[in-house]
Amino acid sequence: MNLSQQIPKILIVGLLLGGVGVVVNNMMSGSSDTSIIDVKMPKQLSKASQQGHKIFSENCAACHGENGAGSDKGPPLIHNIYNPGHHGDMAFYNAVTNGVQRHHWSFGNMPPQPQVTRGDTGKIIQFIRDVQTENGILYQAHQM
Repeated sequence: MNLSQQIPKILIVGLLLGGVGVVVNNMMSGSSDTSIIDVKMPKQLSKASQQGHKIFSENCAACHGENGAGSDKGPPLIHNIYNPGHHGDMAFYNAVTNGVQRHHWSFGNMPPQPQVTRGDTGKIIQFIRDVQTENGILYQAHQM
C-alpha cells in the first residue's frame, strides 16, 4: 500500500485518539457539564451564612443549583475546582461584579450580577465556604 491509501486510516486513528484525549482530560480535570452533586448541608449556619444562603437562593441557585449543587445551566460550586486555593474569594467577587468567561465547564459565560451588592457577595461566599467545608472541600494550593 502506498501513502495515499494509508491517509484515511491515519486520519481515523488520529480522530479517535483526539476524542479519547478529550474524554480523559475531562475526567482528570473533574469537569463535566452534567455534574449535579449531592450536597451535605451544615447542621447549623452562622448568621452571615444564613443570609448568604437566602441571597444565593434568590440570585444564584437558578444556574448553580440548590445549595450550590449545580444544574443543567451552571456548575456546582460545592466542587473541588472551587476550593479556596484554586478560586479564592476574590474570584467570586470578580465573577459577580464583572462576569466570567467559561473556563472549567462548558455552560457558557456567566454574566455580571449587578443586583448583588459587594456585601451580599461576601455573605454568599461565607455560605459557599461553609458548605464546602462541610463537604470536605478545603484549601488546596493551586498547581499549574
